[in-house]
Parts: sequence; structure tokens; C-alpha cells
Amino acid sequence: MSALALRRSRICSKSLLAASFLPSSTRATERTPPFFKASLFTISAAELSTSDGLTVDRIVASKWAILDESESDWKSHAAAIAQSIQVIKKRLQWNKLMVRLDLLSAQLNKPNLWDDPVLAGKLSREHGSMMGKMKEVKALEQDLIEHIDMIKLAREEAEDSDLELESLKAMLEMRRNSKEKELEALLYAEHDSCSCYIEVQAGAGGTESMDWAKMVMQMYKLWAQRRGFRVTLVDEMSGEMAGIKRATIRLDGEYAFGYAKAEVGVHRLVRISPFDSSKRRHTSFAAVAVIPILGEGFTHCCEDSSYSNWGNCHMSERKGGINYRSQHMNKASAMSVLQSRLDQLEMARQAQVNAQHTQSLTEISWGNQIRTYVLHPYRMVKDLRTSHEVSNPDSVLEGELDGFILSYQGF
Repeated sequence: MSALALRRSRICSKSLLAASFLPSSTRATERTPPFFKASLFTISAAELSTSDGLTVDRIVASKWAILDESESDWKSHAAAIAQSIQVIKKRLQWNKLMVRLDLLSAQLNKPNLWDDPVLAGKLSREHGSMMGKMKEVKALEQDLIEHIDMIKLAREEAEDSDLELESLKAMLEMRRNSKEKELEALLYAEHDSCSCYIEVQAGAGGTESMDWAKMVMQMYKLWAQRRGFRVTLVDEMSGEMAGIKRATIRLDGEYAFGYAKAEVGVHRLVRISPFDSSKRRHTSFAAVAVIPILGEGFTHCCEDSSYSNWGNCHMSERKGGINYRSQHMNKASAMSVLQSRLDQLEMARQAQVNAQHTQSLTEISWGNQIRTYVLHPYRMVKDLRTSHEVSNPDSVLEGELDGFILSYQGF
């Protein structure tokens, strides 16, 4: 173990020892089972604190100056992180979330829960999503408290400048990540955490609009890759001369739909046409629809069942003869029937949701656009819903869409 790691371990031990003398209501309460025996509302009320009693609320109340990120001031970083935590809790409606988690935990503990597998799956997914939110916030609080303790205690040590620097770097990274978490806290609608399909369709204008539709689709592919989503081409209908008439991609990743739904609508392009020998200015339109992919939880439920031990059955098959193969086929057939029935229920539900997100494909024309991309006579991209604008259209077409998405989300 390195000298730095040894010093960190010693400081953490001191911090934990100091924290043990605090009242129980101010200590961390993270060691709870998956389905809580104690009330989550009570647990959440117990604030995490440093060895000298500093909590997130007290940090905010102290009104420490929030300086530029480049400043190596731990109080500035701590104040920015604490402020983000408060914003996240407010957006998540923290107390209501804890009450809902208590209710879901009670329902999931009922012995007859799986008598209705559809309802059970829905409750389980909702519980998992909310638990994930709660744990992320508590982890952010815990990390902040620990790094403050490390910095304070490191300064008491004669030769711990390296550890202090390490904690400062960690707090800076936390500060940046907490801003991202603020946005994710806004993405709390029912389907925001889902993966999604993005469909782009060319409007009136022939080759011009088809070429524009291809540019729009490429823009979303680049944006999705920047955000770390997995991109899969689902369908594409090419234009006669250039571009596409229509194309659909699938984005897999957490909050793909929550982010992408900001792009639903008609996108307008103004440019000198590369297809016009007279070099005249043309206006083109393309419509974007974003559809959440529902029912993913059912598939995961099937995949996570005892059938996931297929590999072991397959290996044993060679020794035990045809019985293992037969058992495997019976399981596969049963799971296929179950999946089909669950999908049937989901299809009716998804049809209603899809209608809300495909209206943009009805009228792809002037007056319906949400955003205008101007390449001539000047260069600008402007969102007509939020007035957010960028003077470098090339960067936008290369996938830098977060500014527009954040402004649409009210961030």
C-alpha cells in the first residue's frame, strides 16, 4: 500500500472515530437492506455530516463564495456541490419520493405480489428507479462529507499536501458531475429513463429536403455518441438522388428519451443549395419524432430469471443426453409465450404514448418549425421555443446539441 493510501486510511479512521461521537440522527444511515424495515422517510431525515457537524444545509446556509472552477478553493467547490444537492432534492420532491418509496417497499413485500406479474413488474421498476435516484443523492452527500473531512484532517497532518490535493481534484470532478445530476433530476417523467427511437422524415422540397433529413440524422448520431448512447440503425429509405426520405435509429442508454424528447418537431434549414446550378437560396424542412421504448423491464425480467443459467444446462447437455436440450427448449417456449403476452399489453399502452411524440410528422412545413438552421446569408441556429441560439451552425450539425436540450428542459 502506498504512503498516500496509508495516510488516507488513517485520516478516514479518524473521521469515522470522530463521527461516532455524534448523535445517531447525524450519522450516515446507508447500511439498509433492499426493502427497508425502517421508514425511508425517517432515514432520509437523518442528515449526513462531517466530524464537526457540517451538513449540506449548513454549507449552503454559510453562503461560502462560489468561485470559478479553476480556483483551488475547497469551500467554493463544497458550496457549489451542496447547492446542486439542494436543487436536485427540490426537483425530485425529496420528501414525496421517500414516502412513495415506503409505499412501494410495503407493496413489494406482499406475499401475493406476483399473482399479477404485470403490476408486479411495474412496481418493481418504479421502485428500482426511485431507489437509484435516492442512492445517487445520498452517495453525492457522502462523498462531499468525506472529502471535506479529509481536507480538514489532512491539514492537521504535517505532510499530507498530496492527500489534500487529491481531495481537491475529487471535489472539482464532483462539482462538474453534480451539474449533470441537476439536469437528470429534471428528467423524472414516467418514460424519461427509457431508451428511444429517433425518426427523421424529409419534408416538402424533394432532393433538398432529403439531403437535409440525412444531415439531421447524422447530427443525432454524433450527439448520441457524444453522450455515450449506443446507436443502432433500424430503418432507412434513401432518396432518389441524395439524402434520405426517412430513417430511424435506436438509442440505448439511461435517459436517452428524456434528453432526446427536446428534439421533437420540425427543423428548418436555409442555405445556398448544392443541387442548384444557379446557386440560389433554398429552405428545407425535416421532421423529428422521438418514441420511448417501453417494456424493456419485462425483457430484463425474463433474462434475469433462472433461465439465465442456460450456459450450465448447455455444458451439462453433453453428459446427460437429450433431456437437458428438451428442458432448455421447454423453458424457451414458455418464456416466449410469456413475453408475447406481456408485449401485447405493452403495445396498447405504447400506442397511446407514441401518439404524443409523433405529431411532428404530420405537417412538415413553414410555421411549424421548432428550430431554424441558417447557413446563408448569415450563420446561426436558433430554437424558436426557448430563443437559445448559437452562431456556429457547424458545431451544432456535428452533434453539439446539449445547449438546446438544456434550455428546453429549463436548465
